[in-house]
Amino acid sequence: MLNKLSGLITGSGLFKSSKPSPEQLFLQENNIQFDPEQGYIVDDIVVNEWSERLSYFSNRKLTTFDDLKALYFTAMIINEKIDLEIANQRFVTRLGNTEENLLQLKQVVKKLNDYYRNFKREK
Repeated sequence: MLNKLSGLITGSGLFKSSKPSPEQLFLQENNIQFDPEQGYIVDDIVVNEWSERLSYFSNRKLTTFDDLKALYFTAMIINEKIDLEIANQRFVTRLGNTEENLLQLKQVVKKLNDYYRNFKREK
């Protein structure tokens, strides 16, 4: 009887360890979390704090990173404007843009787009 109970607890019974899903693995590997109040957190950055910068680079189409579908379809515009600003080395000072934080923004957009494309988009 004791063997049956211990087998249930440690083996295929009550406390069976579950493997993370491919989506959970992707989120862990890319350091992406979602907080219901703050939105997406990527690489320990609450990306919605960049809402003014996102609005600027999306030509006022987006103000938050919460709508992954809209971000996905606006990413080309965002990346082109970022690349242009970096190439010209003329940064919008009111947004605090620097080459470093613009490259970081591009990386965040890429991670969120990859997440949307691989796991959230209707196929």
